[in-house]
Amino acid sequence: MMLFSESLKKNQDFRVVYRKGKSMANRLLVMYVLENHTEQNRLGISVSKKVGNSVVRHHLTRLIRESYRLHEASFRQGLDIVVVARSAAKAAGYHEINSALLHLARLHCIKKKRESE
Repeated sequence: MMLFSESLKKNQDFRVVYRKGKSMANRLLVMYVLENHTEQNRLGISVSKKVGNSVVRHHLTRLIRESYRLHEASFRQGLDIVVVARSAAKAAGYHEINSALLHLARLHCIKKKRESE
């Protein structure tokens, strides 16, 4: 259960973030970020069928969500964040996904200055 965040669920919400948000990418993930002018973050995770079957997709979704959950206190508030897994991510373990997520957060400057990583 995420303390400060909720999930982004509606297709329309995803589309707004894709259209208006800023995107940054690395080898494993793409992250779109858009201000939502509320007190909390909304996290959306997208893993396409190109990445793998449903077992692979759900596994990646859980890794990304868990990585975000453990670090959510160090993210700025008031953001819609959509994380898209790339094909290369299917071979990655938790630690690689975790460092890819934190790397993108730093690129977007949405991570508060080092509390503890």
